[in-house]
Amino acid sequence: MIPYPAWLLDITIKNTTIPSDWKSVIVVPIYKGGSSIASHNCRPVTLTSVFCQQLEHVIVVCLRQVCDTSKWLDEG
Repeated sequence: MIPYPAWLLDITIKNTTIPSDWKSVIVVPIYKGGSSIASHNCRPVTLTSVFCQQLEHVIVVCLRQVCDTSKWLDEG
């Protein structure tokens, strides 16, 4: 039996569509240092859904495998 989150990700990949709920993000400013009033002393961090993060991870792993086997990123 395939776990429910893996099943959802599988359906999403097969359908090549991402549910709109997964696309919504919350942007939170994180204070870096210096004057707390200046906007350039904050960096934006996006909070996305767990399923979207997992899907991104799956895509990155697949891309790394392709790049490693095809030597696309080798220098020289």
